[in-house]
Amino acid sequence: MVNAHDLLWGMTPAHLPAGAPAWARDALSAGHPVVVRRAITEAGQVAVGVRGRLREQRYGAVMPVAAVQRRVVPEDLRQVISPRDLPALRALHQLRPVLAQYHWGVSGSAGFELASGVEALHAMSDLDLILRTPEPLDRNAARALLAKLDTAPCAVDLQLQTPFGAVALREWAGGSRRVLLKTSSGAHLVPDPWQAVA
Repeated sequence: MVNAHDLLWGMTPAHLPAGAPAWARDALSAGHPVVVRRAITEAGQVAVGVRGRLREQRYGAVMPVAAVQRRVVPEDLRQVISPRDLPALRALHQLRPVLAQYHWGVSGSAGFELASGVEALHAMSDLDLILRTPEPLDRNAARALLAKLDTAPCAVDLQLQTPFGAVALREWAGGSRRVLLKTSSGAHLVPDPWQAVA
């Protein structure tokens, strides 16, 4: 079973629809992985996103599960060291001991670069992280964790992965009564991200 933010290898330009942009075909021709996204698909398919070199180059598609040759999950990237010196990578180094007690992983541009070797980060990149939270995370604990993340040398966007979707740590640590939960069926405003959406 694959989860959002997993990186998959094996998708080819032949899997793209006829109207897909040329840059997406180029990325797949170069052997780049695709990232699993949250969406409902038919059996035997997985919803994925193709990344181009530019920030705005993101293309949603589906990939046959049978085509998957390799899978890297965010947790696999926690200890990967990059030779590049960028704020996001310095932030990752700084936060490893802070996150040691949690079940966490690296996603976004940093995850893509660490897994594939394709340079996706730049000096202004955020660091995207995920935290597996099968059990509820107390809002005070969320605030304490956020305060530590905010000492990093770049912006850190950490998503709490609940059994029902994902919620931004920053939002859960805030004061709103309802927060945005991203699910396969879309985004929902909910009072408790650890409860199934009605």
